[in-house]
Amino acid sequence: MVAAGAAGPQPAGRDLPPLTAPMRHHRGMTEPRSVKISDDERGAWSSDRPRREGSGPPREPDLSTRCRVLRPTDRMRYSPGSLVFIVSPSEAERERFLERVFVEEKGAVLSPGKIRELIAGRVPDDVLEEKATELAAAAALKRIEAGESTVVAPDGLAAEQRKALLQAASKLRRPRHMILLDVGRDDLDEEKREELNALRTSLDAGELGKEGFQTAMRLGGATVGELKRVVFRPAPKDD
Repeated sequence: MVAAGAAGPQPAGRDLPPLTAPMRHHRGMTEPRSVKISDDERGAWSSDRPRREGSGPPREPDLSTRCRVLRPTDRMRYSPGSLVFIVSPSEAERERFLERVFVEEKGAVLSPGKIRELIAGRVPDDVLEEKATELAAAAALKRIEAGESTVVAPDGLAAEQRKALLQAASKLRRPRHMILLDVGRDDLDEEKREELNALRTSLDAGELGKEGFQTAMRLGGATVGELKRVVFRPAPKDD
C-alpha cells in the first residue's frame, strides 16, 4: 500500500512528521511504502503583488508544486480531505474501477456517469451531459470547501476540466492527487490518443505538479487490477 498525506503548513526548522504510515494488510499484500509531502510541495496561490486596476485581467493562481510519481500498489491511503481525480479515456473502465476500489468511500465519489443515471428523465436529453457535469462539479466544490474527501472522475482528459477544482483545493490547502487509468487506447481516435499520450508523458515525468497535483499514479494493463482499495484515513499516531 502507498499512502499519500496532507500538505499542511509546518513550523520552520522542525522535522516534518511522517504524513503516511503503513496500514494492516491482508495476507499476500505487498509491504506499504510511505510518501511525505513536505512544506515546499504544498502549492499555493500566487504571492505576486496584484496588478493595478485596469492593467489587464488578473493573473491565474500559481498552483505549481512538486509532484511525486507513485508506483502501483494494492492499497492506497490518502489523508482525509484530499481531492483525488480518477482520469481515464474509457468511461466503462473508469466506472468499474470506482465501484471496485472505493467500496469504503462511496460517499466521496462524484462522476458525471452516475449523476446522468440519477437525473435521466428529469432533464431534456440534449442537456443531460452538460447538466451532469455541472452538478458533479458543484457537488465536488461543496465537499472541498467543507474539508471532505472528494473523488472526481471527469469524462475527459483535458487539464481545463480539472483546473477549477484544483484551484479551489489549492487555495484551501487540500491535498491533491491523480490516478490515471491508462486503458482503452485502441478504441480512441487519433486526437484522443494523442491527448492520452501527452498526459501519460507528463505524469511519468512528474510534470503534473504544474497543474497542482502533489502525487500521481498511472495504472495500465494488469496493474489496474493490482489496486484493491483506496481509503481516506489519517496517519496513525506514533506510540
